[in-house]
Amino acid sequence: MKRSTYTALWYLALPLVLARLSWRGLREPGYRKHLGERLGYYGDQGAGWHTIWIHAVSVGETRAAEPLVDALMAAYPNSRIVMTHMTPTGRATGKELFSRHGERLVQSYLPYDMPSMVRRFRRHFTPRVCILMETEVWPNLIAVCAERGVGVALVNARLSERSLRRAGRFGSLLTDAARAITLVAAQTEADAERVRSLGVADVEVTGSIKFDVVVPPSAHAIGEALRARIGARPVLLCASTRDGEEALILDAFKRMPARPPGMLLLIVPRHPQRFDDVARLVQARALTLARRSDVGPVALEADVLLGDSMGEMFAYYFASDCAFIGGSLLPLGGQNLIEACAVGKPVLIGEHTFNFAQASDEAVAAGGAQRVHDADHMLKLAASLLRDGAVRAAMGERAMAFANRHRGATARTLELLQRLIY
Repeated sequence: MKRSTYTALWYLALPLVLARLSWRGLREPGYRKHLGERLGYYGDQGAGWHTIWIHAVSVGETRAAEPLVDALMAAYPNSRIVMTHMTPTGRATGKELFSRHGERLVQSYLPYDMPSMVRRFRRHFTPRVCILMETEVWPNLIAVCAERGVGVALVNARLSERSLRRAGRFGSLLTDAARAITLVAAQTEADAERVRSLGVADVEVTGSIKFDVVVPPSAHAIGEALRARIGARPVLLCASTRDGEEALILDAFKRMPARPPGMLLLIVPRHPQRFDDVARLVQARALTLARRSDVGPVALEADVLLGDSMGEMFAYYFASDCAFIGGSLLPLGGQNLIEACAVGKPVLIGEHTFNFAQASDEAVAAGGAQRVHDADHMLKLAASLLRDGAVRAAMGERAMAFANRHRGATARTLELLQRLIY
């Protein structure tokens, strides 16, 4: 597919894209806000700055960017950062994380990948560099940056074999875009090799910035307060679960032959628009439900506590005894297990972790994580951990040691970026 064809398809699809945006806004009102930004129209956001542009699609990429944002702010005190997102939850997460930077950090939605819209964005913000987080390759965005001499860096880059095969379906469209990327900071050597196979010339392995995770100062206190509401019951956290996984977990929970006395299942869905859906799944199985948003102690008879809040994942880890990381029971690629390891929690993961393959394999090899075959196996291992405090503590210590050994990617990435930021 050529870029001209790709652009024409964008123009043809735009009415459908806007209709879908409106439809999603029925469930998530944030999708109906700042619509002009998605089309490349902006208000007065402060001209005259030396601007560094970071694109972080949603919640995961935004959280991953936090150490890099802080490092860039310290290294370039006279610069501002424009951070773009694609989802309201990513934008809300950015507001929560970066409000301390005041006017030095501006948030916006990324315009749709059409030349006129991207050019309006570039003229308005005049970025010196574009930093794409993890997997984002937008052909027209990269082309517009190239024509105006704006360097493009793909950082914390990961590319699975599955994603590489998908890229091949687009012919020269993505390979041409990839070759125009100025530099890539890859998470692993395997990621680097796959990126090089697309034709990118300057690729270096820097490790995962997610290991430089910043634990919010308030997270421990919020977690302790939640734990006080729960009491002394053993708590299994199912973190960042995806559609289809909760039903598997709840069914397995119901048929457990012998739960640890008082065991509480704490489920935190990945996407907030699914909170009520998951609540209905719990109730349909005649399990007793409590919510994080409820007031007062969690009832002793509650089987499931629904984590229906945003931005509190670290607090949920502190409030739990062990954690299963979602997105891995079904072939969805898994979610980030590093945060759980960083706070010393024993981790359980399914077999489908291709988005975090090396980190997952290394965490298992280090003894800080265990793989499970299915939901029944996961609950069996969790029950064993909940019954044995000594084994649980030792596994948690190994998880934390694993996370600490891999820190330092932010500094290595910043060193690379200094080639482009001037």
